[in-house]
Amino acid sequence: MKIKFLPLLLLMVISLNVFSQLSVSNLLCENLNNPIGIDQHKPKLTWQLKSSRQNTMQAAYEIKVSKAENFNAIYWNSGKVNSDQSVYVPFGGDKLQTNHKYFWQVRVWDNYGNKSAWSNMASWQMGIVDTTDWKAKWIESTITNDSSQSPAIYFRKSFNLNKKVANATAYITSHGMYGAHFNGKRIGEAYLTPGWTSYTSRLQYHSYDVTNLLNTSGNAIGVTVGSGWYRTALGWGNNKNLYGKKLGLLLQVFITYQDGTSELVATDKTWQSSNGPIRSSELYDGEVYDANLEMAGWAASGFDDSKWEGVNEKDYAKSVLLAAYNEPVMKHEIFKPVKIFKTPSGEQVIDFGQNLVGWEQIRLKGKKGDTIIISHAEVLDKAGNFYTENLRAAKAQNVYILNGSEHGLFEPHFTFQGFRYIKIEGLKSEPDLNDFTAVTLYSAMKPTGEFSCSDSLLNQLQHNIQWGQKGNFLDVPTDCPQRDERLGWTGDAQAFSRTATFNMGVHNFFSKWMKDVAADQEKDGRVPFVVPNVLGAGAGGSAGWADVATIIPWNVYLAYGDKQILEDQYESMKLWVSFMQANSKDNLWNKGFHFGDWLFYRPFDDNDGRSAVTDKYLIAQCFFAHSTQLLINAANVLGKEDDVKNYNDLLANIKAAFIKEYTTESGRLVSGTQTAYVLALNFDMLPDDLRQQAAARLAENIASYDNHLTTGFLGTPYLCHVLSRFGYDSVAYKLLLQQSYPSWLYPVKMGATTIWERWDG
Repeated sequence: MKIKFLPLLLLMVISLNVFSQLSVSNLLCENLNNPIGIDQHKPKLTWQLKSSRQNTMQAAYEIKVSKAENFNAIYWNSGKVNSDQSVYVPFGGDKLQTNHKYFWQVRVWDNYGNKSAWSNMASWQMGIVDTTDWKAKWIESTITNDSSQSPAIYFRKSFNLNKKVANATAYITSHGMYGAHFNGKRIGEAYLTPGWTSYTSRLQYHSYDVTNLLNTSGNAIGVTVGSGWYRTALGWGNNKNLYGKKLGLLLQVFITYQDGTSELVATDKTWQSSNGPIRSSELYDGEVYDANLEMAGWAASGFDDSKWEGVNEKDYAKSVLLAAYNEPVMKHEIFKPVKIFKTPSGEQVIDFGQNLVGWEQIRLKGKKGDTIIISHAEVLDKAGNFYTENLRAAKAQNVYILNGSEHGLFEPHFTFQGFRYIKIEGLKSEPDLNDFTAVTLYSAMKPTGEFSCSDSLLNQLQHNIQWGQKGNFLDVPTDCPQRDERLGWTGDAQAFSRTATFNMGVHNFFSKWMKDVAADQEKDGRVPFVVPNVLGAGAGGSAGWADVATIIPWNVYLAYGDKQILEDQYESMKLWVSFMQANSKDNLWNKGFHFGDWLFYRPFDDNDGRSAVTDKYLIAQCFFAHSTQLLINAANVLGKEDDVKNYNDLLANIKAAFIKEYTTESGRLVSGTQTAYVLALNFDMLPDDLRQQAAARLAENIASYDNHLTTGFLGTPYLCHVLSRFGYDSVAYKLLLQQSYPSWLYPVKMGATTIWERWDG
């Protein structure tokens, strides 16, 4: 009997060995696949294990790095490292050189003693490692151009190459937004570059492989620069030219020939400049494009630029320049119109069926000088007319002036709109739906989380959440994409950050933006209301907004296991907690301006005060404790034992001050609102023996509103979590499935395709 089963046993063993083979895949450098333009001296490397055997864990790894694809000379070898770390492992070799390419492989050992083969080869290419490696000069046009409404500037340079190119990499940034062309072809798929950062201290450059765009003889580079965030009036009023008045360009191309020699092409005084068909391009007002001023072949070799103007070299600091790692803004979904109609007011309107952020693409025909005006709106009013009052001072219009020829596709260059509907004015013939397309623009974050269920309304809610993220994650996490604002409100970002990590890969997106949070943080620790800060000094320090300094780094660490963001942001986290300490008396933070539970719901017939405004200082004390706890968490991860002890002592005092100031002996809070109880419970402000009764009071408050919420910005994110934590799952489900106002599903029932800012839209 034993002999009969021996072949079967051998087969099982053989099968187990075959199907449990260990391998390594998905090699990333700084979260990017074979990136170029890395400026970190110790790039972080990541990989994934593959095995069909359950409970397989990495026990050790080995990395090798070479300057040659065949690995005939190893630049660095980690040796076998006994570690389960497979994310963000730092390169440990000698100094890396500007513009050089490095190839790497990894192999691993698992907890069963198996060793993988070497992985497939991956690579990264360095960008500009040292400031002195920038040989290009900043250039500005000699044409008068110092207004956000001025025409875009066109820069160009012709040059000859007499050898065959092995590889060529372009590094580009600008004062304003740029679009670059090599020999008439647009480079890259990114738009609205170089993105928005705190330009005075952090200005990104992007890196492009242009090897296949260069000729062995005549070549030309053409770059258009528009106002962008650099000098557009941002926020409200005449808040323009915040970073400068003149548009500028900085570009250099490293060229390596097949014979091993090299050459550099860079911006300098030999470049030329001109105006062109982009007559103005502004974020809030939109773009004006005059096809009569088009310059055929302006970015190609052989173009006659004898009438173009010169440029001035400028000595702007290059120490603020840094490589871009975050996902670029790119084109994504394309929407065709679902219908075209005339409103009761006689307006010609096209409905794309989805509230989106981006721009329209239009094929237009008409006479020379015909002016077509495209206006944008998210909704129609109650009468069914085009509604733009919510845009406030933003025109949100794109204007196309025709030259009478059969034209291709019109689309803007340096602006974007939030819209579902467009209104067409100036068209002399009936519009053809086939001539109109809407294109979405947002940071190219990879989808990571999905949710669907049997309830179509909940599925639509998830759809709306995802589209809210797409519409507001356009290089910075904004509050809205349509009106005269579109700013990086810190409260909005922190409240949404956990959801954002579920929906999409936002590691690099948030890491980049958090560095701007630290850059714009004031010396006393105050964190601005918006980042980049365009509202000025003193516009910051609000509880729940400024706590972005601690909340997002911790949420990113939880989602991705990256200690680096905690290290990068740790001093900023400490500085924010120190601000709250400095503005507290006896550990009670009860002064300063606070937005409070912004946009909470309060019914007009609220006579008994159940939904009264939550005490703003109660909220502040809760977030004081929360940020201190997150700082303790970060200190634990980073091994900062002294800080752990000091901040634990501080946290105990903060909570004691909360109990003394805001609770009765029985645990009743001085503010009886849903938000007050949610924050007190979520942040563990109450002792253990008073928490369950507080949760009961929260549930009673919800029941008294016929199972409706009354929370705003700061209470809503934690509401269902608290209910579930304290045994009120059924109440949480009632809130989630509630369809009448105010509720999550009310906008869905009203036809919303994104998340509304207010409960009533």
